[in-house]
Amino acid sequence: MEEAVALSKVKHAKCATLYGNKAHEVDVESTLVRALPGFNIVGLTDISIQESRERIKSALASIDFQFPAQKITINLSPSDLKKEGSHFDLVTALLIAIQKERFTCKDFFIFGELGLDGKIKKTNSIFPIILSLAAHTPDLRVLVPSELLRKVQQIPNIEAFGVETLKEALLFFKEKRFETEAPMPHQSFCENHLDIDTKRYFYATQFPLDFSDVLGQHRAKRAMVIAAAGMHNLLMEGSPGCGKSMSIKRLRYILPPQSIEEILESNAYQSLQEEDVELSPLRPFRAPHHTSSRPSIFGGGSSQSRAGEIALAHNGVLFFDEFPNFSKTVLESLREPLEDHRVLISRVNTKVSYATKFLFAAAQNPCPCGNLFSQTHECRCSEIEISRYKNRISEPIMDRIDLYIQMSEESSKEQGLSSHEMFNQVLQAFVMQKKRGQNELNGKLDESNTMRFCTLEAKASESLEMAQNRLGLSQRSIHKVLRIARSIADLAQSELILQEHLLEALSFRKR
Repeated sequence: MEEAVALSKVKHAKCATLYGNKAHEVDVESTLVRALPGFNIVGLTDISIQESRERIKSALASIDFQFPAQKITINLSPSDLKKEGSHFDLVTALLIAIQKERFTCKDFFIFGELGLDGKIKKTNSIFPIILSLAAHTPDLRVLVPSELLRKVQQIPNIEAFGVETLKEALLFFKEKRFETEAPMPHQSFCENHLDIDTKRYFYATQFPLDFSDVLGQHRAKRAMVIAAAGMHNLLMEGSPGCGKSMSIKRLRYILPPQSIEEILESNAYQSLQEEDVELSPLRPFRAPHHTSSRPSIFGGGSSQSRAGEIALAHNGVLFFDEFPNFSKTVLESLREPLEDHRVLISRVNTKVSYATKFLFAAAQNPCPCGNLFSQTHECRCSEIEISRYKNRISEPIMDRIDLYIQMSEESSKEQGLSSHEMFNQVLQAFVMQKKRGQNELNGKLDESNTMRFCTLEAKASESLEMAQNRLGLSQRSIHKVLRIARSIADLAQSELILQEHLLEALSFRKR
């Protein structure tokens, strides 16, 4: 008898809420106390959770549940963490319904919004929450709306069960169906993968935008392969219509494979902003317009920090077309994310740090009218106008660009390399980097790992020292040249960086 009383005092279950860019576990507690009948939800909740009381009352009435003549208190712990979202409906209703029962549901993360008739609905926040939880929570067991189950099954290393109504969810725990029913088998979101040292990396093999559409431009394509192989930042400069934007838009499809942790992280960011995102190994591609505001690119918000474009581009490509036309504040604010691969958004109520490990790609004209490099059109710009246009990009920003490509006006009709051929080269370079023991790709190595992995032959060392003296390279520039040369050597399947690799890397520095 004492055990039954103890079981009925406090019931526990688990849910989660998004705070910043990460899902935080929430312990949901329910208890009945002797007092005037009432129903309270406490724990720093927003209005969507407070409104859930009316939905829960109606849903419980649909399964003929009789509210006891006692006060019901639901606590969402930790109480100092702000919680929001209607996905707390199902877990709250379940705890009330099983308050006097002997079974429990504390081993599950439970998500779902309730309709007035007891039907369980999905919300846009459930999938990103589960993606974020899966990245750092082992042995995850979740109960979700049936209409969301197919997407959740794509996430590896979790047990997922689906229910359609509150009554079905109640029977699921009462009859312990999770013991008799095997969870739905994991449905792989991608069949293409490779295994390196017990770790699996996934990649896509479809090329909806193909480099075979870019005629000629062999040097630009070579630069694209190098940039993709090591995730190096690049800037393309050339006359209007020569293929700058066309090439960068195809860069996304030849980028290296990703581990499941990287995929979960970047897809969680994406699903925060878009209603329906499928789990995919394809790296993100973000291309904000040059009139975009600083908060929209770097993140912000008055009460709660939201992810900006640079966070959404994490593990993918951030493309700035018409590079000099972006505002000065936006361009100068790029310095820290490009160097530290992280941005901190500070507000009065929140401080959120976002990872920003992306490939930065930019395109610009050589002058305001665009015809400075043209052999067929006359440039109409004065020296002052050209100088003012060039000076919009400061030297510290240019120092963070790895590859500078001056595009030519091509009259060639030759297709050259296709995306499939370029991706195969990137794949070989990727395997070399991972087998060498690198956690990061060449372009994102820190200073100590740059010196560790970028081993030069004797002639290459002499050439680097000579270039440093003649070109006045900064220490940052030297490290960038070494990383580019390392990617070129990987594409050539060479363990050492040879002189020819270093000279090619130096050829992509802006003079």
